[in-house]
Amino acid sequence: MRGVRVRILLTGVNGQVGWELQRTLAPLGEVIAVDRSRLDLADTAGIRRAVDAIAPDLIVNPAAYTVVDQAESEPDLAHAINAAAPGELAQAAAARGIPLVHFSTDYVFDGRKSAAYTEADAPNPLGVYGATKLAGEQAVARAGAPHLILRASWVYGLRGRNFLLTMQRLLRERDSLAVVDDQFGAPTWSRLIAEATALVIVRWLDRPDQIATSGIYHLSCGGRTSWRGFTAAIRAHLAATDAKLACLTAIPTAGYPTPAARPANSQLDGDKLAATFGVRLPDWETALALCLDQDFPQSIK
Repeated sequence: MRGVRVRILLTGVNGQVGWELQRTLAPLGEVIAVDRSRLDLADTAGIRRAVDAIAPDLIVNPAAYTVVDQAESEPDLAHAINAAAPGELAQAAAARGIPLVHFSTDYVFDGRKSAAYTEADAPNPLGVYGATKLAGEQAVARAGAPHLILRASWVYGLRGRNFLLTMQRLLRERDSLAVVDDQFGAPTWSRLIAEATALVIVRWLDRPDQIATSGIYHLSCGGRTSWRGFTAAIRAHLAATDAKLACLTAIPTAGYPTPAARPANSQLDGDKLAATFGVRLPDWETALALCLDQDFPQSIK
């Protein structure tokens, strides 16, 4: 890999992580960034044809069906995008003899563990979204191509639809805001995910045998907070410029019922990624400050 520019097929270019990956992967070679109009992951029959037409040296797949509650009423569509499509991409990669980087989620776990989840912990998803993402992981592993499966948690950013932008709006619009305080995890900025992914890819492809280090890795910020804690940190930043913001109230998960169950603990342990590739994300509070201040010094070590 060192000194060699590669042709990269990047899916999900309009998503939070995919949009950031366009920039971070650009120094590695030619990035062919596609959206649904060019590569519809719900059309598994067309995936192999699209890969053959693009002829990449590497496939990076952050695209996913991520509407957690809606997945409960659209299980077939969620399965097509989250499970069948990654498997087809991995088979296409295996046929071409190229590596694949695929993104997954903390929602493959049931949240009953009190400590951070490691890659060795057994998944047990609570809903359709997590189940289809787990099926995608398994399909990628079965295909036999060199692969990295990167699990992220509580992803947010400054574009699209996500918890950060929703809370910024609601804090300004409402007098009071009730937020769940008994689900825990580590909010992770999409730009940091993309920066770390590019670094991991460089180090992975520099190895003589990518198969030896293929597998699942947790790519998430450090630390732990609740959704209310995350909101309180967002509010504290807004308070520097906004005189009137909603007051926060803590509520249990039962006080905010949703079609899909959420894990009570989504914290992911990043030690394996750090040990294998020397990459570790900062704690979630540092990452949030970087995001909101739009200041990006060297924060990945």
